[in-house]
Amino acid sequence: MSSYSRQDVLRILQITSRQLQGWERAELVSQQQSYSFQDLGQLRVLRVLREEDVPVASIRHSIVAMKAVAGMKNPLLEAGLVRTGTRLAFRHLGAMVDPIRRQLLFDFERLEQGIGGPSAISEPCPLRGPGVAAQRGVQELFLEAVEAEEAGEKVRAIQLYQQIMESDPAFAPACINLGTIHFHLREFDLAEQLYRRATEIDPDYVLAFFDLGNVLDELQRPDESIASYRRAVELAPGYADAHYNLALAHERKGELRSALRHWQAYTRLDKDGPWTEHARRQIRKLLDREKLTIAWRAESFIPPRKGTAALELVSTETQPA
Repeated sequence: MSSYSRQDVLRILQITSRQLQGWERAELVSQQQSYSFQDLGQLRVLRVLREEDVPVASIRHSIVAMKAVAGMKNPLLEAGLVRTGTRLAFRHLGAMVDPIRRQLLFDFERLEQGIGGPSAISEPCPLRGPGVAAQRGVQELFLEAVEAEEAGEKVRAIQLYQQIMESDPAFAPACINLGTIHFHLREFDLAEQLYRRATEIDPDYVLAFFDLGNVLDELQRPDESIASYRRAVELAPGYADAHYNLALAHERKGELRSALRHWQAYTRLDKDGPWTEHARRQIRKLLDREKLTIAWRAESFIPPRKGTAALELVSTETQPA
């Protein structure tokens, strides 16, 4: 197998030493002195992502999430990487996966030959592993349900999701999608039950907590809603939508400083999204109209300097003669 030095890598990929060191510090790639052909492929993917202004934090969160979801050692080599708007998804076992949300996506690009679909960055190396056939059967049924849902066939989609849940009670994405159908039908109690079931199946399922926050918000239970959104942010600090909804929830409760913090987090994570300008307007409104100030508190009492006026306690009661 051919090996390449660091200088070879910089020359072949036309990247700088500073770029490579930055990716190493961000733990996107491991630091080494000799690189294989596969390593070059991984670095090339990173270069393309950065050229398309995908934030390093977003790439890192997606890689970590994909490792947890699929048990991969190196998702950039073992799965195909696809950019879907401001997020990253991976093609894995014949399906397209959003690892942060832990949700299978409908792969329009392959059906429509790239017209209006997500943009592919890389394709995977061949995958092998035990249980692939059984898992693929559930995933194919799931994709059939998603296709029915996209076609507006809600009754059929519901039946398929229920079939998946009967055959594999631990398949949390089916709970989520079925819950979302009930959510859009305004059957909020059913949606809450399904979202909660998904959080119990997988306590690290980011989307389950996010969607649970949405339905709790509709049920006008703001404290529980905020707690669910916060859990989603704890699991995926780069989840911009969760910061956005947290900002809205805090604002409705009059918790303006908390709202400001999450509006600012959202604009850092999603600089060009459809809701970014609204978030920026809310930041300006909170800073300008509400006139929020930063209050600094001293850790201990600081006595007045010499020559400065000191406060004096004065009694208004009449003193005895």
